Amino acid sequence: MKITEIHKEKKQVLSFEIFPPKKDDELLDIRDTLDILCELNPDFISVTFGAGGSSNNNKTIELAKMIKNDYHVEPVVHLTCLCYDQKEIDTFSKVLQEEGIQNILALRGDHNPKVPEKNDFKHASDLITYLKTKSDFCIAGACYPECHPDSLNRVDEMRNLKKKVDAGAEVLLSQLFFDNNYFYRFVEDCRIAGIDVPVTPGIMPVINAAQIKRMVTMCGASLPERFQKIINRFEGDKNALFDAGMAYALSQIIDLLANDVEGIHLYTMNNPVVARKICEGIKNIIK
Repeated sequence: MKITEIHKEKKQVLSFEIFPPKKDDELLDIRDTLDILCELNPDFISVTFGAGGSSNNNKTIELAKMIKNDYHVEPVVHLTCLCYDQKEIDTFSKVLQEEGIQNILALRGDHNPKVPEKNDFKHASDLITYLKTKSDFCIAGACYPECHPDSLNRVDEMRNLKKKVDAGAEVLLSQLFFDNNYFYRFVEDCRIAGIDVPVTPGIMPVINAAQIKRMVTMCGASLPERFQKIINRFEGDKNALFDAGMAYALSQIIDLLANDVEGIHLYTMNNPVVARKICEGIKNIIK
């Protein structure tokens, strides 16, 4: 099923993101995580994608097949394009179509000095345009409530996002953020710009100090004073920071759901304990 169809059927969609293991023998271990995640009845699970692999050794595709065939949950395959040419994208697309996978999250991908970049696709919108001419995938796009690190300003951000939607992105999944006001303002800007597709907030429960520092550096998310105080107070106590980080994420999610967002996309970091605690906290709230 395409995730656009899921959004038509449900007022608020619940989804998870996981990443494939680095080693082949760890692919079996991830079943323990999937066993728990799929008990929680997500509407779909997205699987991240690393640059540099071929369709023959791509663990993202293997994991997506497992989610679809063994757990009967819709997978959304991340597909980056900066390091691939049209022929390689065609090969990936063919494999996904043969496996009955209907949903792609189209991404530019990060610059990686270890993997040479190619010239066919410079932006996610280029990939979306190309895929729409060659296939019938439901394509999701990424969005940044606090602006993409490469954006010049909010106007530039909206202009580029509108280009992505006009190219064929049918759903938007947001990067993580820690202040819901950024998301509400972002959605308002989207609607003013004529972007009327579902915009789903992405939430990552932060359970250790190293994680928060790494993620803030990578995506440019700002830390509200309230959250910074939590980190400062509890970063020396692993268990206390876990509890505090979970409570903060739950408070974010409950506020978002109360304000009628169209879903919650949970960045699980392959931690089923985190996913279970979050879902237990909202099982009577998300509709």
